[in-house]
Amino acid sequence: MFLKKERFLTSALILMIGGLITKVLGMLIKIVMTRIIGIDGIGLYTIIFPTFALFMTISQLGFPIAISKLVAEEKHNNKSIVFSVIPFSLIFNILLMIVIFMIAPVLARDLLRDERAYYPILAIGLVLPFDSMSAIFRGYFFGRGRMVPHVVSNVVEQVVRLILIVITVPSLLDKSLVYAVTGLILVNIVSELISAIVLILFMPRNIRLYREDVVPNKKNIRSVLNVAIPTTAGRIIGSIGYFFEPIILTSSLVMAGYSSNYVIREYGVIEGFVMPLLMLPSFFTMAISSALVPIISKAHADGNISYIKRKLKQAIGLSLAIGILVTGILMINPSFFLKAIYNSNHGSLYLRSIAPFLLLYYIQAPLAAILQSMGKANLMMYDNLCGIFIRSVLIFGLSLLKIGLYGFLIAMIVNVVIVTVLHFIHVKKELASS
Repeated sequence: MFLKKERFLTSALILMIGGLITKVLGMLIKIVMTRIIGIDGIGLYTIIFPTFALFMTISQLGFPIAISKLVAEEKHNNKSIVFSVIPFSLIFNILLMIVIFMIAPVLARDLLRDERAYYPILAIGLVLPFDSMSAIFRGYFFGRGRMVPHVVSNVVEQVVRLILIVITVPSLLDKSLVYAVTGLILVNIVSELISAIVLILFMPRNIRLYREDVVPNKKNIRSVLNVAIPTTAGRIIGSIGYFFEPIILTSSLVMAGYSSNYVIREYGVIEGFVMPLLMLPSFFTMAISSALVPIISKAHADGNISYIKRKLKQAIGLSLAIGILVTGILMINPSFFLKAIYNSNHGSLYLRSIAPFLLLYYIQAPLAAILQSMGKANLMMYDNLCGIFIRSVLIFGLSLLKIGLYGFLIAMIVNVVIVTVLHFIHVKKELASS
């Protein structure tokens, strides 16, 4: 038991430190992006990003979490699981890339209602195989409880991305804003590739690959998919909701009489400025959640429910503590932080309006990690589906009331409350019945 506790605390601490460094680098990247492409560029990038997030979720197929869970259970051939899944993933991503190229005109013109999004969407297709590859290796290291490779690869990835943005985007901006935003997406190819190489360098030195190791193994793929599909379904539902979010928002607000430029600009302020600030504690909660998955999977396999309950209480308590601290600091003077980081006062009222309610969001990740580790990802999927449906209906209905983007904020708050409460109910029920 002591070893489990030591492993959890060590893993969580490493991920917190790495998450803090990555978050600082991510914030620095956001600052550089804002200074280079301006609010209009951030607005365009933000409108496109839900599409990027959706296809990234689909491209990974839930493999990272599935591999992490199976490796942690110590019942399978880890080498075979990881390397036999890679060719399957590459084939799937190539097919997905072709689909993206085919539907890009429709996405840009008819759904996002901005033809400038066409080239950035094409760029998304090129990034996916590299993102999926690095994610698979991360899943292996999470399952082994080795967090250092993940942290190092993340930091290197962010540094490379920052350097490439500084070097390439200004010259692309001289040609057009569309080229600049496309470049912001394309730099992920190099950064994800470097990240994958770093992870490979951390693989065991004595590992030997044979031809049969990289040939898709039906048994292993079936085991991975049995875990991955429910997990992916839940994440895809969330990503689909996120994907349709700007589409529904833009359509309803335009119907209410607002201009599309106003909507894109204000949505960009919320998603590009306000939410990244409010999500600062997420590196902490994600670190705790990622550290929970392997040890809870093992504890659940051993039937040690009391241990799971203790870890869950610790995770929720720590997540709330850091969330309250950071949220309180941001709410005292939001304009100061917005001006200091983004050189803009836009979004201070938005931040104050939503910040107190987002405290519930910080405990969602630990609750979701428990459900995934106990093989109940399907419950998480139902919760997300319920939350997304209600949020989408509210976005459309409240936008017609002509209250600007505040209808969107209300819908976001309701979604957070509903999903968190449902997660908590399901976790409590599952632990009681185990």
